[in-house]
Amino acid sequence: MHQSTPTDVQDVINAHPLSSMQRWVIALCFLVVAIDGFDTAAIGFIAPALRAQWGVTPAQLAPLFGAGLFGLMVGAFIFGPLADKFGRRPVLVATTLFFGLATLASALATSVESLVLLRFVTGLGLGGAMPAAITLTSEFCPEQRRSSLVTIMFCGFTIGSASAGLAASHVVSAYGWQGLLVLGGLLPVALTIVLLAMLPESVRYLVLKQSKPEKVRALLQQITGKELPEDATFTGTVKPSGSPALDLFRNGLAGGTLLIWTTFFMSLLVFYLLSSWLPLLITTAGFSMANASLMAATLAAGGTVGAVVIGRFMDRHDPHRVLALAYLLAGGFVIALGATVSAPWLLVASIFGAGFGVAGAQVGVNALAAAYYLTAIRATGVSWANAVGRTGSVLGSMVGGFLLSLGWDLTTVFSVAAGPLFIAAVAMLVKASLGARKQALQPVAAE
Repeated sequence: MHQSTPTDVQDVINAHPLSSMQRWVIALCFLVVAIDGFDTAAIGFIAPALRAQWGVTPAQLAPLFGAGLFGLMVGAFIFGPLADKFGRRPVLVATTLFFGLATLASALATSVESLVLLRFVTGLGLGGAMPAAITLTSEFCPEQRRSSLVTIMFCGFTIGSASAGLAASHVVSAYGWQGLLVLGGLLPVALTIVLLAMLPESVRYLVLKQSKPEKVRALLQQITGKELPEDATFTGTVKPSGSPALDLFRNGLAGGTLLIWTTFFMSLLVFYLLSSWLPLLITTAGFSMANASLMAATLAAGGTVGAVVIGRFMDRHDPHRVLALAYLLAGGFVIALGATVSAPWLLVASIFGAGFGVAGAQVGVNALAAAYYLTAIRATGVSWANAVGRTGSVLGSMVGGFLLSLGWDLTTVFSVAAGPLFIAAVAMLVKASLGARKQALQPVAAE
């Protein structure tokens, strides 16, 4: 019997306009990341209420921030390989439900110690959900639009973080700090029901796992809206025989992996340094806390705009050089923060510019990581890059206090803080010089 020539599923996705199904997948992943951002930021907005109710000092509250970030790091390390082994969909659904239930449990905490433990547990789920959403979105996107679509999806994180602040201003005063955590827990639990009913598995992952051709064909027909031959067979990439984590360093990928990790570490270090300490640094320049909070909020706004703009440029030009330029500009704006503290509007512009470059490029480097690794190890690659980056975020959340303790003026503090961004820019330029990566895995037909 004649058998049709195997079809590469990515070629099919590339050849068709973005369908309603693909938009639906992107929208669902956007909601997961938005709620992820909401729950990640919520602890910062309930800190004043915790301090007032429990009579604790800022030093006693500090572990709350570190516990969540540490949980994010561990969760990213754990769930990335699981998503490559068991699928993107089940891991995304499970981690979303997990961090929702953990956030609800956090509302029952009666001490700082119990809340620290629950925030670590919540972080485990948060750390697994985000990379799974990035991977799934990437694998549903046509290659020519992948960077811009992934960055648009990831904007949900900054929007969710900002929404936590808006919700806190109403919920905490009416229902206490527990109310914000209950809201942050109910949202992902409700979304889990939608994910179970509506979210498909990655078609590229199905081919990798050699699922039945008719299952792949049915999903591709939903994506393209066109009938495919009943005897169609499909190609993807072979299943690796070893550990996905070790495969990040095999077949010529080691150099790129280390450079991506360097970029994640440096980028998240500066982002969390700014987001954690910028309001306090601004108040030391004489601004009120209310004004400092509003000024600092433009960091997330700049990141949202930056993610969209940088993503579009990454699709049209060499993404490494686009990201390198973004980090260089971000470094310049961070240095400018120290020189503009006496001019409010210039300071706001500098904060926006720093967010545009730092947060915008961080979203972009997530898209770059998703594109760098093939299907067999993509979830592990994205997750472990995020995990390494989270070590930078933990350091960034602490280094601000160290810089302030040195007694330096703000110009010096921000000049030092900009240093890691220039290292990230160099890392992207070096990776660009490595050229196109070798195809580590060869196509195999789904049987």
